[in-house]
Amino acid sequence: MTAVHGSSVDIPTPDGSADAYVVHPDDGARHPAVLLYMDAFGLRPHLKALADRLASAGYTVLVPNVFYRHGRAPLVELPEFIDPAERPEIIQSLRPAAQTLTSEAAVRDAGAYLDWLAASPLTSDGPAGVTGYCMGAALALRTAGSHPDRVAAAAGFHGAFLATDAPDSPHLLADRITAEVYFGHADQDSTNPPEQIDRLDAALTDAGVRHRAEVYAGAHHGFTQADTAMHHPEATERHWTALLDLFGRALPARHNVIGHQNTGTGNGDATQ
Repeated sequence: MTAVHGSSVDIPTPDGSADAYVVHPDDGARHPAVLLYMDAFGLRPHLKALADRLASAGYTVLVPNVFYRHGRAPLVELPEFIDPAERPEIIQSLRPAAQTLTSEAAVRDAGAYLDWLAASPLTSDGPAGVTGYCMGAALALRTAGSHPDRVAAAAGFHGAFLATDAPDSPHLLADRITAEVYFGHADQDSTNPPEQIDRLDAALTDAGVRHRAEVYAGAHHGFTQADTAMHHPEATERHWTALLDLFGRALPARHNVIGHQNTGTGNGDATQ
């Protein structure tokens, strides 16, 4: 696999500064930008490992702490192996942070993250790819719908609450999406029942969005997260195949050398 280089950065947003992780191939080239949205457990070693693997395939990947309004990551102390059934207090302790991320705030943040990526000397020109896990899948869908000219591909895996009855449900942005979309749903997921899967698919179909959705048999909510009790190795590898196929098809090719040096976006020292 291609060697990668990762570092911590701070992303200026309309509401403050989001701590984040950025990783890119260590080859001196500019690569297509990818915004990777976290699950509820947040920015931690496993999530960085996911970003590293994606970067090794030829992408510059940004993973923001979307709960930055509540504090820098990690917000709570996490065990090396997370089993929510045995440690329900972990989820409870993260609820106040999740409540700070309204749909309006998520749209503002998405614009800031995409601005940072577009101005980075590590990224090639053109629209970005977006992917997300659990709650991050809804953020990916919302980003594609709220910034359609800036997102060429959007994916979500074991997404939660994607097509609810709420007036700000992410699926209601389907008619604004121009990206190609892929969803990998877990078939054992109370946060994304069959009726919501069908509602999301209908919204994307009615809007004429190029998309594909698959239900992963035997997979639970959180199946890509290897540091949790929900991990499903076969479903995780299936997700990688689907994600890399989508990005390989929809995102622009890399530039051979780092050439542009836009300023004024707080890129930090990610190239150091």
